Amino acid sequence: MKIEFVRGVLLLASALGVVPCGQAWDYEGHRVVNQLALSSLPTNFPAFVKTGANSERIAFLAGEPDRWRNSPDLPFKHASGPEHYMDMEQLADYELKAESLPIFRYDFVAQLGVYRRQHPEKFAAPAEGKNEDHTRELIGFLPYAISENYSKLKSGFSYLKAFEAHGGTPEEIANAQANIVYVMGVMGHFAGDASQPLHATKHHHGWVGANPEHYATNSRIHAWIDGGFFNKIGGADLKKLQGKARPARLLTIQDRPAHTDEVFQASIEFLLEQQKLVEKVYQLDRDHKIDGEPGAAPEGRDFLEGQLLKGGQLLGDLWYSAWQQAPEDSFLKGQLNRRSHR
Repeated sequence: MKIEFVRGVLLLASALGVVPCGQAWDYEGHRVVNQLALSSLPTNFPAFVKTGANSERIAFLAGEPDRWRNSPDLPFKHASGPEHYMDMEQLADYELKAESLPIFRYDFVAQLGVYRRQHPEKFAAPAEGKNEDHTRELIGFLPYAISENYSKLKSGFSYLKAFEAHGGTPEEIANAQANIVYVMGVMGHFAGDASQPLHATKHHHGWVGANPEHYATNSRIHAWIDGGFFNKIGGADLKKLQGKARPARLLTIQDRPAHTDEVFQASIEFLLEQQKLVEKVYQLDRDHKIDGEPGAAPEGRDFLEGQLLKGGQLLGDLWYSAWQQAPEDSFLKGQLNRRSHR
């Protein structure tokens, strides 16, 4: 009875807009992902990242993209909302395969638009009043958000290296470091989103279509996975998960280090692996293994904490790869050298 009441409250809160409808993990969960990534970094990673103020800022910024959802501005919602997910099954509606998607976001958008124009009979119009931000026609951009933010971070490390090696002022170096901290924190949100299986599926707010296994069909499951379960049990065990985390390494694809231009494909590969776990989420829910009641089987907690750990490992690898693969900014290097000879 208690558990159904809590779930009912969460569902009502979602309907009232208190709980953002499409977020993955609540702030506390996203914060854990960023903290796990920080703990995975090697000792020779730039030290400024792990200072008390900066590590706290990186953890705080894990929630930033969800805070943007509170904006009433429709153009902002249109631009930022689809960054949080990709409904992988819907690619087939457009005769697309995840493994062969273009690495350029707007090439992907163009493909969707062309196909919809050629096959209007396949796509029902969104319900009236349910598409003010014009995102219902989109499948989601999560792997693009991951790969583009990786490139932003790589750029930050490139110009920081140039400032440090070629006479940047203390103020320039401090500003470059601040920019890196900001990008690290914000991009952590999307790695966290990718580790929540309901952000890789059309079954994001209840099972849709044929349902022989009797999975939940109402939207409350999403809010419960995001935070209701962890709120019920007192939060994820950060120290335990830190003890399980491996050191950050170069991002891999097909079990080998990914080149810089393969980060998008590596993100797709990660999402496909999480999509395979969608039914596991619904099974745990159906079988009352994520109710959070005292004495309940630990399987649900182990699974969901394991997903947070996956997000943290992905994020640590992205940070580490951006740092390792960032060359000095050659244009800035030239500018700084000319400045030093004036």
